[in-house]
Amino acid sequence: MYQAAQSQVCLADGLALIFDMDGVLVDSNPLHRQAWIAFNRSHGLETTEAMLQGMYGRRNDQIVRDFYGGGLSAQEVEALGAAKEELYREMVAGRIEEMLVPGLRPFLDRYRGRPMAVASNAEPENVDFLLDRAALRPYFSVVVDGHQVSHPKPHPEIYRLAADLMDIAPSNCIVFEDSHTGIAAARAAGMRVIGIRTTEVNLPGTDITADNFLNGSLTSWLTAQRRAG
Repeated sequence: MYQAAQSQVCLADGLALIFDMDGVLVDSNPLHRQAWIAFNRSHGLETTEAMLQGMYGRRNDQIVRDFYGGGLSAQEVEALGAAKEELYREMVAGRIEEMLVPGLRPFLDRYRGRPMAVASNAEPENVDFLLDRAALRPYFSVVVDGHQVSHPKPHPEIYRLAADLMDIAPSNCIVFEDSHTGIAAARAAGMRVIGIRTTEVNLPGTDITADNFLNGSLTSWLTAQRRAG
């Protein structure tokens, strides 16, 4: 009872939390890198570091076209992306708990009952896989994946949609992001941004950064936030 009562004063009434998935809920980018390297090699393509750096925060169709060229049909892009993500899920199965960003569950418990959403460029199968296998879905009243918007991050559409579905003004949403494209999307949506340094160390455009959810400064910063207007 004490924890529940305490959580109600940690965040001003009317503020909502929106979480990216890869690199925020789960430290998955190292496994995505391995999956892309193995998948591309099986298709006769060697993966460079520049290619891997270019995948962060982007939707699968964009990544596939970057890697395999712009001459592919939409069906070919979808098939390649789906096959790679199936390989990724096979690699991740049985490891999800150890891949969760440190401190995530206690952090979500602290703010349970507040408006919380997931907004990710990821494939819907990957979003469902993580939220269901890790039993995270009950924390979130809204879940938006990359196929529910016409324009992926860095366009602000996905964050605006999440705010609309929660019936919260964008100015009263706080986003957790790990990528430059995600930060740009949240800023363009008019939201405050917390940077999680799992993928990138330097995250310009954020209000505060932390290595993970064990950082006590996150709670202090959130406690100081107030509704806009």
